[in-house]
Amino acid sequence: MTYQNPLIRAGVGLLVGAALVACSHTPPRAAGNAAGSPAKIAKGDYVVNEDGPPAYRLSEKELAMLQDAVPVDEPMSRYGNTSPYTVLGETYHVMASAQNFRQSGRASWYGKKFHGQRTSSGERYDMYSMTAAHKNLPIPCYVRVTNKDNGKSVIVKVNDRGPFHSDRIMDVSFAAAAKLGMLDNGTANVSIETINPAKVLKEQTIIAKAEKPAEMKFFVQAGAFGNRDNATALQARLLELASLPVNIQTSDDPMPVHRVQIGPFDDEATAEKTTRLLREAAVGSPIIVKR
Repeated sequence: MTYQNPLIRAGVGLLVGAALVACSHTPPRAAGNAAGSPAKIAKGDYVVNEDGPPAYRLSEKELAMLQDAVPVDEPMSRYGNTSPYTVLGETYHVMASAQNFRQSGRASWYGKKFHGQRTSSGERYDMYSMTAAHKNLPIPCYVRVTNKDNGKSVIVKVNDRGPFHSDRIMDVSFAAAAKLGMLDNGTANVSIETINPAKVLKEQTIIAKAEKPAEMKFFVQAGAFGNRDNATALQARLLELASLPVNIQTSDDPMPVHRVQIGPFDDEATAEKTTRLLREAAVGSPIIVKR
């Protein structure tokens, strides 16, 4: 199946107000007319007659490796936040805050024709990164985009302006479009919701604490026996030599192994010292184990 992106993009730098031009390094993208040809723009503007994916199509494995943007609490960009600004005779206002913003509508995507060009924020557009363009949200901010047709969602960083189409609310990068499953159709019915980076960081910290693995402890294994009586005898001898915990760990195998272990020790150095003492006393066959 071939990609069919209906977007026809064109730069409209000469039609953008001087204030916006000063804050955006790449001319904004303009909508085509009903026939699909580029919109009429001032002579000398950069015109892109067609856009699309890279020549190499990503495999399912490569798609799975594409990571969401990681929300970071950062100040508004020096560029791309002039408000109001005018494009193609339409005036737009940049929101003072992205907090609790939600919106539903059509989203489109942009690809190789803009790869490497400067976005409104001044960052270079990377079609393999999870980024997006929006007409009103402050730059930068982070948004969860959900394809309402298939339930797939991604987190993107808004770092560009557009799309300047009356029927579209957002342009996403090629990578985001791939993850959302909207490459072939070119557009998708989406819902977008801004993300509070501070809240995400707090939630991640709570999850990390909850999932923190138990710390490994060190033990000195003095011997391992198939006969439980031999293990018990060694345990008794060790208890006579030192006032340290000595336990027998028995495996669940059909032919169980009984391991005589001293510990736990908080660090490997202390366990190593105990191992040397046992060797000097010719007691068992001591080795260090972790569990």
